[in-house]
Amino acid sequence: MSLDVQILSALRGPGDGAVSGAELSQKLGVSRAAVWAHIEDLRRLGYDIEASPHRGYRLLSAPDLLHADDMRSRLGPTRVIGRDIRVFEETASTSDVIEKLARDGVREGVVVFAESQTRGRGRLGRKWVSPARRGLWFSVLLRPAVRPQEVTRLTVASATAVRRAIESLTGLKPKIKWPNDILIRGRKVAGILTELSAELDCVRHVALGIGVNVNLEPGDLPPELRAQTTSLKIESSRTVLRPELAVAILRELDRDYARTATGQFAALAEEWEEHSATMGQEIVIRVGDRQVRGRAESLNDDGALLLRSDHGRLERVVGGDVALAK
Repeated sequence: MSLDVQILSALRGPGDGAVSGAELSQKLGVSRAAVWAHIEDLRRLGYDIEASPHRGYRLLSAPDLLHADDMRSRLGPTRVIGRDIRVFEETASTSDVIEKLARDGVREGVVVFAESQTRGRGRLGRKWVSPARRGLWFSVLLRPAVRPQEVTRLTVASATAVRRAIESLTGLKPKIKWPNDILIRGRKVAGILTELSAELDCVRHVALGIGVNVNLEPGDLPPELRAQTTSLKIESSRTVLRPELAVAILRELDRDYARTATGQFAALAEEWEEHSATMGQEIVIRVGDRQVRGRAESLNDDGALLLRSDHGRLERVVGGDVALAK
């Protein structure tokens, strides 16, 4: 754990957060001059840290900055997701970085954030607009002990986690559109992309990509997307602090990933269905050149959508583009 993580954790501790330089020096095992130097580094990043000769250091405010040490200090201990956080000012795609880390043998749970992406992508190779410092663009490396056909569970678990975090922090009431979209008032505010490397009967790793439109203004969106895309700021009429939301999402992701690994997927599926914009609807799903029409009935044990077709058959669907039937 870095010194910055320990200092920020101490400043966010119980009480009014005031910590003396002597106390920090003793706790961290470094000189008071070293503590002061790190405090100055944090101030240069935009942290407002008060220094009083009688009370010590006190954190007054933090910037809307994706700072790995700050997020680790806010997150606290986690089982898997978020124990290693890395932040890039810009990258082509955070999932590309995760793929390289996976090939290098990095253990699961590492999270890669980017303040902006030049080639962010969604499902089916579609471009994901990722303007600098307006959203959360990140990917997680997972190595689940599941069969390839069960990876859909991770998409379901991730959707419930993201939805729950957004609601808890903003008070908004997002819905989940199968398979991977988070909607507010019918418009997309977040998306999830699950890419896996697998053999016939086992998964080597999963790159879980998540994009959340946090503080985008209408002008940040391409004209062709404004009718179906939104942001948390547009919907709530206020700026959302991205580090707070990032930590809330990582905490919920870690919790739900553990639930999928300990036989609790049925409870996640129930929560997914409760907040689904798809369940019970007459829909059309396009999978390549194939089109399936019917009523979305439930999720199966693998997280696939069970669709009652117009011919009365119950079909298992694991991907595709969904639209309400006309």
